[in-house]
Amino acid sequence: MRLRHIRGAEESIASSPYVIQEPETRRGNWNQVFCNSNPIEIEVGMGKGRFIMELAQTHPDINYIGIERYSSVLLRGLEKRSQLELDNIYFMCIDAKTLPDIFAPGEVSRIYLNFSDPWPKDRHAKRRLTSPAFMGVYGRILAPGGTVEFKTDNRELFEYSLESIPASGWNILAHTFDLHGSPMAEGNVMTEYEMKFAGEGKPICKLIASKPQP
Repeated sequence: MRLRHIRGAEESIASSPYVIQEPETRRGNWNQVFCNSNPIEIEVGMGKGRFIMELAQTHPDINYIGIERYSSVLLRGLEKRSQLELDNIYFMCIDAKTLPDIFAPGEVSRIYLNFSDPWPKDRHAKRRLTSPAFMGVYGRILAPGGTVEFKTDNRELFEYSLESIPASGWNILAHTFDLHGSPMAEGNVMTEYEMKFAGEGKPICKLIASKPQP
Protein backbone atom coordinates (compact mmCIF):
# COMPACT_ATOMS: atom_id res chain seq x y z
CA MET A 1 0.00 0.00 0.00
CA ARG A 2 1.36 3.40 -0.99
CA LEU A 3 1.98 5.75 1.93
CA ARG A 4 0.21 9.07 1.71
CA HIS A 5 2.79 11.84 1.75
CA ILE A 6 2.09 14.69 4.16
CA ARG A 7 3.09 18.06 2.81
CA GLY A 8 5.73 19.71 4.97
CA ALA A 9 6.72 16.49 6.76
CA GLU A 10 10.40 16.78 5.86
CA GLU A 11 10.54 20.40 7.02
CA SER A 12 8.88 19.54 10.33
CA ILE A 13 11.29 16.69 10.92
CA ALA A 14 14.31 18.84 10.07
CA SER A 15 13.29 21.48 12.60
CA SER A 16 12.17 19.15 15.40
CA PRO A 17 14.24 19.10 18.61
CA TYR A 18 13.27 15.44 19.00
CA VAL A 19 14.92 14.29 15.77
CA ILE A 20 18.68 13.85 15.58
CA GLN A 21 20.05 15.55 12.49
CA GLU A 22 23.29 14.26 10.92
CA PRO A 23 23.39 11.30 13.34
CA GLU A 24 26.70 10.10 11.88
CA THR A 25 28.39 12.88 13.85
CA ARG A 26 27.17 11.28 17.10
CA ARG A 27 28.81 7.92 16.49
CA GLY A 28 30.60 6.74 19.62
CA ASN A 29 29.29 9.68 21.65
CA TRP A 30 25.61 8.98 22.19
CA ASN A 31 26.13 9.25 25.94
CA GLN A 32 26.71 12.96 25.35
CA VAL A 33 23.40 13.28 23.52
CA PHE A 34 21.51 11.83 26.49
CA CYS A 35 23.88 13.34 29.08
CA ASN A 36 24.25 9.97 30.82
CA SER A 37 25.75 6.51 30.31
CA ASN A 38 22.49 4.54 30.48
CA PRO A 39 21.95 1.64 28.05
CA ILE A 40 20.66 2.51 24.58
CA GLU A 41 17.86 0.57 22.94
CA ILE A 42 16.55 1.22 19.42
CA GLU A 43 13.45 0.32 17.47
CA VAL A 44 13.91 -0.12 13.73
CA GLY A 45 10.71 0.81 11.95
CA MET A 46 8.95 2.55 14.85
CA GLY A 47 5.86 3.57 12.86
CA LYS A 48 3.82 6.10 14.83
CA GLY A 49 5.89 5.37 17.92
CA ARG A 50 3.42 4.01 20.46
CA PHE A 51 5.68 1.10 21.44
CA ILE A 52 8.93 2.95 22.00
CA MET A 53 7.33 5.94 23.71
CA GLU A 54 5.61 3.67 26.21
CA LEU A 55 8.94 1.98 26.90
CA ALA A 56 10.57 5.38 27.45
CA GLN A 57 7.88 6.34 29.94
CA THR A 58 8.15 3.03 31.79
CA HIS A 59 11.97 2.86 31.88
CA PRO A 60 13.48 6.31 32.51
CA ASP A 61 16.85 4.65 33.21
CA ILE A 62 17.13 3.47 29.59
CA ASN A 63 17.75 5.66 26.55
CA TYR A 64 15.63 5.02 23.45
CA ILE A 65 15.98 5.90 19.80
CA GLY A 66 13.15 5.33 17.35
CA ILE A 67 14.08 4.86 13.70
CA GLU A 68 11.62 5.44 10.88
CA ARG A 69 12.65 6.11 7.30
CA TYR A 70 9.26 7.37 6.07
CA SER A 71 8.86 11.05 6.91
CA SER A 72 5.06 11.08 6.87
CA VAL A 73 4.96 8.22 9.38
CA LEU A 74 7.61 9.76 11.63
CA LEU A 75 5.66 13.01 11.66
CA ARG A 76 2.77 11.23 13.39
CA GLY A 77 5.20 10.03 16.03
CA LEU A 78 6.48 13.55 16.56
CA GLU A 79 2.95 14.75 17.17
CA LYS A 80 2.62 12.21 19.98
CA ARG A 81 6.10 12.96 21.33
CA SER A 82 5.34 16.66 21.71
CA GLN A 83 2.66 15.81 24.29
CA LEU A 84 5.06 13.91 26.55
CA GLU A 85 7.65 15.16 29.00
CA LEU A 86 10.53 12.78 28.36
CA ASP A 87 14.28 13.27 28.20
CA ASN A 88 15.28 9.70 27.28
CA ILE A 89 14.03 9.36 23.72
CA TYR A 90 14.97 10.72 20.30
CA PHE A 91 14.11 9.81 16.72
CA MET A 92 16.02 9.45 13.46
CA CYS A 93 14.80 9.40 9.85
CA ILE A 94 17.30 6.98 8.30
CA ASP A 95 17.61 3.63 6.55
CA ALA A 96 18.57 0.75 8.86
CA LYS A 97 21.41 -0.24 6.53
CA THR A 98 23.35 2.81 7.77
CA LEU A 99 23.26 1.88 11.47
CA PRO A 100 27.00 1.01 11.65
CA ASP A 101 27.75 4.53 10.42
CA ILE A 102 25.72 5.95 13.30
CA PHE A 103 26.56 3.70 16.24
CA ALA A 104 29.99 2.46 17.29
CA PRO A 105 30.54 -1.24 18.06
CA GLY A 106 28.86 -2.13 21.35
CA GLU A 107 26.99 1.16 21.64
CA VAL A 108 23.49 -0.41 21.53
CA SER A 109 22.18 -2.95 24.03
CA ARG A 110 18.91 -4.04 22.40
CA ILE A 111 17.14 -3.75 19.04
CA TYR A 112 13.39 -4.06 18.53
CA LEU A 113 11.86 -5.10 15.20
CA ASN A 114 8.08 -4.85 15.26
CA PHE A 115 5.78 -5.85 12.39
CA SER A 116 8.38 -5.25 9.72
CA ASP A 117 7.53 -5.35 6.02
CA PRO A 118 7.49 -9.09 5.13
CA TRP A 119 8.80 -8.61 1.58
CA PRO A 120 7.09 -11.89 0.58
CA LYS A 121 8.72 -12.43 -2.81
CA ASP A 122 11.86 -14.57 -2.73
CA ARG A 123 13.83 -12.06 -4.78
CA HIS A 124 13.26 -9.47 -2.05
CA ALA A 125 14.40 -11.70 0.83
CA LYS A 126 17.53 -9.61 1.44
CA ARG A 127 15.32 -6.64 2.29
CA ARG A 128 13.71 -8.44 5.24
CA LEU A 129 14.91 -6.99 8.52
CA THR A 130 15.74 -10.48 9.81
CA SER A 131 17.78 -11.46 6.76
CA PRO A 132 21.45 -12.44 7.21
CA ALA A 133 22.50 -9.08 5.77
CA PHE A 134 20.57 -7.11 8.37
CA MET A 135 21.53 -9.44 11.22
CA GLY A 136 25.12 -8.66 10.26
CA VAL A 137 24.33 -4.95 10.56
CA TYR A 138 22.87 -5.41 14.05
CA GLY A 139 25.82 -7.48 15.17
CA ARG A 140 28.17 -4.61 14.37
CA ILE A 141 26.51 -2.21 16.82
CA LEU A 142 25.22 -4.44 19.63
CA ALA A 143 27.11 -4.84 22.88
CA PRO A 144 28.25 -8.32 24.00
CA GLY A 145 25.14 -10.15 25.12
CA GLY A 146 22.95 -7.73 23.19
CA THR A 147 19.64 -8.96 21.83
CA VAL A 148 17.20 -8.50 18.99
CA GLU A 149 13.47 -8.81 19.75
CA PHE A 150 11.20 -9.45 16.79
CA LYS A 151 7.39 -9.47 16.63
CA THR A 152 5.15 -10.12 13.63
CA ASP A 153 1.72 -11.37 12.65
CA ASN A 154 3.17 -12.86 9.44
CA ARG A 155 3.68 -16.60 9.98
CA GLU A 156 5.76 -17.04 6.81
CA LEU A 157 8.13 -14.22 7.76
CA PHE A 158 8.47 -15.64 11.26
CA GLU A 159 9.28 -19.14 10.00
CA TYR A 160 11.82 -17.60 7.62
CA SER A 161 13.36 -15.74 10.58
CA LEU A 162 13.58 -18.89 12.68
CA GLU A 163 15.83 -20.28 9.95
CA SER A 164 17.71 -17.19 8.80
CA ILE A 165 18.72 -15.92 12.24
CA PRO A 166 20.51 -19.12 13.40
CA ALA A 167 22.02 -19.40 9.90
CA SER A 168 23.57 -16.00 10.57
CA GLY A 169 25.28 -17.35 13.69
CA TRP A 170 22.80 -15.96 16.21
CA ASN A 171 21.19 -17.87 19.07
CA ILE A 172 17.41 -17.84 19.45
CA LEU A 173 16.82 -17.61 23.20
CA ALA A 174 13.04 -17.89 23.10
CA HIS A 175 10.21 -17.89 20.59
CA THR A 176 6.46 -18.36 20.41
CA PHE A 177 3.81 -18.52 17.70
CA ASP A 178 1.19 -17.12 20.10
CA LEU A 179 2.69 -14.32 22.16
CA HIS A 180 -0.46 -13.28 24.00
CA GLY A 181 -1.16 -16.86 25.04
CA SER A 182 2.38 -17.58 26.24
CA PRO A 183 4.61 -16.72 29.23
CA MET A 184 6.45 -14.29 26.93
CA ALA A 185 3.42 -11.99 27.20
CA GLU A 186 4.53 -10.82 30.65
CA GLY A 187 5.53 -7.18 30.40
CA ASN A 188 4.67 -7.04 26.69
CA VAL A 189 4.16 -3.56 25.22
CA MET A 190 1.92 -3.49 22.18
CA THR A 191 2.39 -1.49 19.00
CA GLU A 192 -0.47 0.10 17.05
CA TYR A 193 -0.46 -2.83 14.61
CA GLU A 194 -0.36 -5.35 17.42
CA MET A 195 -3.42 -3.85 19.07
CA LYS A 196 -5.28 -4.03 15.76
CA PHE A 197 -4.26 -7.60 14.92
CA ALA A 198 -4.82 -8.89 18.46
CA GLY A 199 -8.27 -7.31 18.41
CA GLU A 200 -8.99 -9.30 15.25
CA GLY A 201 -7.91 -12.52 16.96
CA LYS A 202 -4.71 -12.93 14.93
CA PRO A 203 -1.87 -14.71 16.78
CA ILE A 204 1.31 -12.69 17.25
CA CYS A 205 4.71 -14.35 16.88
CA LYS A 206 7.77 -13.26 18.84
CA LEU A 207 11.39 -14.29 19.16
CA ILE A 208 14.42 -13.07 21.07
CA ALA A 209 17.87 -13.65 19.60
CA SER A 210 21.29 -13.01 21.12
CA LYS A 211 24.35 -11.68 19.34
CA PRO A 212 26.92 -14.32 18.42
CA GLN A 213 30.06 -14.30 20.51
CA PRO A 214 33.34 -13.46 18.73
